[in-house]
Amino acid sequence: MSDFRIDKITNRDGSAGTQIAGISTFSGTSGMQLPSGPTEYRGGRGRGVFVGGYVPGSAPNRTNVIQYIEIATAGDAIDFGDISNQCQPASCASSTRGVSGGSSGASPYPILQNIEYITISSQGGASDFGDLTVARRSFPALSDSTRGVFAGGVGPSSPLPVNTMDYVTIASTGNATDYGDLLQYNSNRRGRRGFDGCSSPTRGIWAGAYEGSSTFSNYIEYVTIQTRGDSKDFGDLTVARSGAGAAASSTRAVFGGGETWSSPAYTEFDTIDYITIATLGNATDFGNLGGNRAFVKATGSQTRGIVAGGYLDNPTRVRDNIEYITFSSTGDATDFGNLTASQYGTGNACSDSHGGIG
Repeated sequence: MSDFRIDKITNRDGSAGTQIAGISTFSGTSGMQLPSGPTEYRGGRGRGVFVGGYVPGSAPNRTNVIQYIEIATAGDAIDFGDISNQCQPASCASSTRGVSGGSSGASPYPILQNIEYITISSQGGASDFGDLTVARRSFPALSDSTRGVFAGGVGPSSPLPVNTMDYVTIASTGNATDYGDLLQYNSNRRGRRGFDGCSSPTRGIWAGAYEGSSTFSNYIEYVTIQTRGDSKDFGDLTVARSGAGAAASSTRAVFGGGETWSSPAYTEFDTIDYITIATLGNATDFGNLGGNRAFVKATGSQTRGIVAGGYLDNPTRVRDNIEYITFSSTGDATDFGNLTASQYGTGNACSDSHGGIG
């Protein structure tokens, strides 16, 4: 038997040595196990994905474009593929798969119930996953490494308030299952919407919302992701608002931007708050975005939080800029790059390396 020496392997002219891509493992003193499994499940992680959204212009004012960034490296977003509807779905992810569900579609704006998925390390269109338990729009999703949870929103009638939380197992396909109910809920209003969620490996966090009748909430609620049941009170944001984007490391959650109403106009914020996910209590000031904006897209990795898009004053002044913060510190957001087009929409971003994955 002869030894297989990887330190002696070069190309034909000897100018380059061994290059091994993907996840490779070695055992013993002279053995090597080559990468295995589907190609799209191998390789590095660190992508942030933005799924659909609202865009300025004529009806239907929605896009079906999926775009992505490499979170560790500042730069502009790149086209990924498309989802089946022009909409702004709630999105969450495992380390390999992004899952998006619900929203309102293009004209005549039906309220959607379908769930689709993508393989984050590849590019291309989304595939059918199943259906939510309730068709709805304007709601968020969050996940740990295996389970995605969708919460709240408004349904197709009146519009009908939706208090539902439902969940899926991300690695499989199929319809969502009932999880529990949101804690803060008023059936006389139009339902909690325009809020966002993020997670650690054990806890999911929801914060803020618009509740109808010009009422905005500062509620922070939490769930234990692997334990079904109703959400529980966590504390309060520093400012009551909707349209704030949420992102988290495994220990800290941040909430950036948002808006409230004070007659005769809406007011947008550049506020960034944070909490320590394992400890109940009110949010603390973190810093500021580069400008006031609401309905931003937010996601991140274990080290960086990403905030993208959004609008100022009204949906005709829509942004395409992307900013980032470093979770372990506090301070203002820093420029990252730009989306492929100006757009807004809370809850429709995810990543393969967020705080819930660990």
